Amino acid sequence: MGLVEQALEHASIKSILLTLTVVFALWRVYLKVDESVRLQRLGARAPRIPSRFPFGVDIITKQIEATMKYKNLESFLEMMQPSTNYNVEGRMLGRRIIFTADPENIKAILATQFSDYGKGEPFHREWKEFLGDSIFTTDGAVWHASRQLLRPQFSRERISDLHTFEAHLETLFKAIANGGALNGPQQHVDIEAGNGRPLEISDLFFRYTLDVSTSFLLGKDVQSLTNPREVFAEAFNEVQRIQSIKARAGPLRVLVPHGSFRRGLKVVNQLCDIYIDQALRLSPEELASKTKSDHDYTFLHELAQFTRDRTVLRDQLVAVLLAGRDTTAATLSWTLYELGRHPHVVRKLRDEIINTVGLDRTPTYEDLKSMKYLQYVVNETLRLYPVVPFNVRLALKDTTLPRGGGPDGTQPIAILKDTAVAYSTLVMQRREDLYPPVSEKFPHHLEYCPDRWYTWQPRPWQYIPFNGGPRICIGQQFALTEMTYVLTRLFQRFERVESFMDEIDGGKPTLKSEIVIQPGDGVKVALWEAKKP
Repeated sequence: MGLVEQALEHASIKSILLTLTVVFALWRVYLKVDESVRLQRLGARAPRIPSRFPFGVDIITKQIEATMKYKNLESFLEMMQPSTNYNVEGRMLGRRIIFTADPENIKAILATQFSDYGKGEPFHREWKEFLGDSIFTTDGAVWHASRQLLRPQFSRERISDLHTFEAHLETLFKAIANGGALNGPQQHVDIEAGNGRPLEISDLFFRYTLDVSTSFLLGKDVQSLTNPREVFAEAFNEVQRIQSIKARAGPLRVLVPHGSFRRGLKVVNQLCDIYIDQALRLSPEELASKTKSDHDYTFLHELAQFTRDRTVLRDQLVAVLLAGRDTTAATLSWTLYELGRHPHVVRKLRDEIINTVGLDRTPTYEDLKSMKYLQYVVNETLRLYPVVPFNVRLALKDTTLPRGGGPDGTQPIAILKDTAVAYSTLVMQRREDLYPPVSEKFPHHLEYCPDRWYTWQPRPWQYIPFNGGPRICIGQQFALTEMTYVLTRLFQRFERVESFMDEIDGGKPTLKSEIVIQPGDGVKVALWEAKKP
């Protein structure tokens, strides 16, 4: 009989448990010492986020609560308090996580040390059910292939074809006059009666951009502007809501109820399948014979020329639909939120629009690019409300971040492989220390003022509403074109925006940060048509 068998024969359950406990404790000590030694070789540590409970459970629960109560900005700023330059670290369920709103560190993550950081396999697993193997969830060769597949769809030629935006505008104007989505495309609406009628315009922008996106991608829109209870839109919203909670819950995501998420995803997939089936019924020769000038030519037709893998088609469709609808609708919503509070900006914007394109002519792509104040209005909205306010990357190898470590925060932060780094463009773009002092030409940095752009330009990497580096938003120009087109057409027709938000949020906008940032209380305004000359 061997020594091990003899020891086990005479050991008690108590002694075995005690031995295992000691071994486990020693193993944990070894891992901590090993981690500390490896970190010291790389760089320094960032200030620690205070935690009152073991394994940082209180930090995780605060993040989930902040998401559900639309307090993500306040939560991120609270975590940053131990730092003088917006770099901290915490440990959650045994995992070290870095939080940063430092432009130099964000630049390193997105550009100068691009190969050191990626989405990572954990992110891919967390988001795969929703976004599959799309451009938003992958790294390396798979990501590069997705980007190459999608790049031609956002060429100058396609972006400058403004017909898709115009085709749904009359319906949007009818819905504005109606005070909300129409009950069917044939509903009669008294346009004059809608003059000055209060409405929640944010909902209409999300419906409009969904109709534009599905028309652009699939060749047929889902007509959410003419259906108050559009099933696809509701399902898509619910999937995003639950996904954002799961993402912030980290290892506790198994506790998040998934019922409505799965039901919503089923609706999204069923719609995609209908159009994928139609595209795949065409032979490669039939697809090749279609051209961009064909009336029924779509984004999906072009994708199907490169791949007939329906999973690839579905993943890229959902990813682009998410980006195409939500980024534009959210930015338009915030623009109207602020314009309702700044009538002098509306007057200045409208004067430029009328002087450039008049009251009736539809603008060209060149017109949109030539209107500087229109660009400044959108820039200022994106400065205060960047599209994706919070993001995360994973260290793909042992590396560093340029600064934030050590007692004075000037040393590089040591980053071990598989460390998550969360960064916030929303927090960074609201940092007072990154702006000039308040003056006659430069109002307070939290004040909405497009005029500041006449004499001020942000420094590199201090204004990145569409991210930056190799993963910069591929649809950025499409989104900007759609935003400026809608604003131009809107203020050709309407001369005044009256806001009712003070009585709802007291002048302090509620920042709903799920995947994109949008007004948590909607945008209640009234639009007044210009008097006919």
